[in-house]
Amino acid sequence: MTMHPQAIYLIPTETERVARAAFPQSSLIMRICDEVGLLMTDRELAHLFPNVGHLALAPSRLLLVTIFQFMEGLTDRQAADAVRRCIDWKYALALELTDPGFHYSVLSEFRDRLLAAEQGVAVLNHFLATCRERGLVKARGQQRTDATHVMASIRTLNRLECLGETLATTLHQLLWDAPAWTHATIPGDWWIRYQQRFDPFRLPSTAPKRDALALEIGANGRTLLTLTEADTTPDVVRNHPAVRVLRQVWIQQFYADETPLQLRSDKDLPPAARMIGSPYDPDARLSTKRDTTWNGYKVHLTETCDADGPNLITDVQTTPATLPDVKVMPTIQAALAARDLMPAEHLVDSAYPDADILVQSQTQGIDLVAPVQRDSSWQAHANQGFDLTTFLIDWEQQQVRCPQGQTSQVWSPSQDTGGKAVIHIQFDRGTCGSCDERPNCTRAAAGPRTLKVRPQAQHEALQTARARQETEDFTQRYKRRAGIEGTISQGVHGFDVRYARYRGLAKTALQHIFVALAINLTRLVAWCDERPKAQTRPSRFAAAFRHAGMTPLPVT
Repeated sequence: MTMHPQAIYLIPTETERVARAAFPQSSLIMRICDEVGLLMTDRELAHLFPNVGHLALAPSRLLLVTIFQFMEGLTDRQAADAVRRCIDWKYALALELTDPGFHYSVLSEFRDRLLAAEQGVAVLNHFLATCRERGLVKARGQQRTDATHVMASIRTLNRLECLGETLATTLHQLLWDAPAWTHATIPGDWWIRYQQRFDPFRLPSTAPKRDALALEIGANGRTLLTLTEADTTPDVVRNHPAVRVLRQVWIQQFYADETPLQLRSDKDLPPAARMIGSPYDPDARLSTKRDTTWNGYKVHLTETCDADGPNLITDVQTTPATLPDVKVMPTIQAALAARDLMPAEHLVDSAYPDADILVQSQTQGIDLVAPVQRDSSWQAHANQGFDLTTFLIDWEQQQVRCPQGQTSQVWSPSQDTGGKAVIHIQFDRGTCGSCDERPNCTRAAAGPRTLKVRPQAQHEALQTARARQETEDFTQRYKRRAGIEGTISQGVHGFDVRYARYRGLAKTALQHIFVALAINLTRLVAWCDERPKAQTRPSRFAAAFRHAGMTPLPVT
């Protein structure tokens, strides 16, 4: 293994003298060096050295360069140039003033090695372990979580554009990786047909012509797939990633084994969670939340919010845009447990908890402070009649007593459409039909009152959470969750967290890890400098009220 000769190095005296003269107040990057030093040593990153080739650049330096790059919003070229010309960067990286730096492509290769070694999360883990040793973060404190959307580094394509671009991309990739087979196999007229980009202004304007073009592209794609599956086809072609994407797109867009080829109708297309919308980023998904529609991912940030410490990000989860927040919660809690940073109080919004998450959090000793879905029955909405809380459940006898003293006749465990365990309860038809309180119990024209409840642990956790969220104590405690919105805002406006620099879920997740490290280092320096945390800025109207000693009226 080619090790760097200066695996553990000191700041050169000349660089330190010049940097201190140029930056009397110490730049942020110099302060990071003073407070943290090397985030990780070369010995800890030894597996990231290449096994062959020229003398390797120190991974510990490249790690800091990558963090500084995200901290200042630089491209690879700009970051490599900053290493050559910026004195504060040389100071932080312990480089001589005359150091020539490196080629910008080294940063891309370093990220690829991080992904190949699955060490992206390890860097964040190491930083948090260091902070825990210094008492800056701790287990069983307060933490909060929220998510925001992330735009993929692609343009959104319609179905016809997706078909054309997928086939064109596959041909170009095969020409690059298997030129001999491609030249000998692919018809010559295909290169003329698929050399141009499939832009809307080049496509037919009428529906019949567009359908005809889609079928023509589909026939060519099916021919290419048949050619790749031949016995004489080399493995580099048969197992090529672009060919796998082509096969998936064709299965999604066309009916299988149909002769002649037939496009799927819109109602027969796969759900958005599985639909590939672009061959350039097969992991990106199209999603909508309220008034926002985007093609890409979601990032979930978890941070500490204890009053006696800095607010540091303790977990980052990047997911497809269509994955519900509630399904990410177990992953977040597992990651925090692995870092020995499980909180005692976890504040999240209503998208994260359900009955199962509440039970799981209680089992792990976490007080999940979050509003939960209220009872959806008309009785609960109208605040009249007999909702679920008015029925007494005997879990051991598997019976339910209604407010009029009647007991249920049917107790039927099953599963709902999402695969979760539920219990269907039904009362006697004749008794319910003759009950004087029937109008307050059910609106069904005929038939008995029926109930659907979760198993005992989930049911009780859900009812407890619903009762607690109506109290003033919950309102005051839940106010601390709003601080995570400031972290999202900092990530969006200061670090471009909503825009993926790279293509693919893995690379985008690595980007978000470095963004989290950049935010953490910025906050760590602010904490060491004893700068107070920013407060929520009031509107001018509210500020005028407070200046006059008045309290603004609450919004109703």
